[in-house]
Amino acid sequence: MKEFQISLNSIDKVKNFVEKMSKYPFDIDIVSGRYVIDAKSIMGIFSLNLENLLTVIPHTDDEEALAKFSDDIKEYMK
Repeated sequence: MKEFQISLNSIDKVKNFVEKMSKYPFDIDIVSGRYVIDAKSIMGIFSLNLENLLTVIPHTDDEEALAKFSDDIKEYMK
């Protein structure tokens, strides 16, 4: 299972991120401390402290999908 560290420090970044995540057919989680949120839920993401780095976990073993996913979130990675 792959994990990515991202930063979503503006409303526009959260909105664009959720739009990108919604096109994937597999589950994607965001972990912040003890909280695990669905990455496709804009309200869930806004419930987190967005000043912290977030961990994104895509739940797929498809290497091609992971490569596309990784490319899609490059702008949010730290």
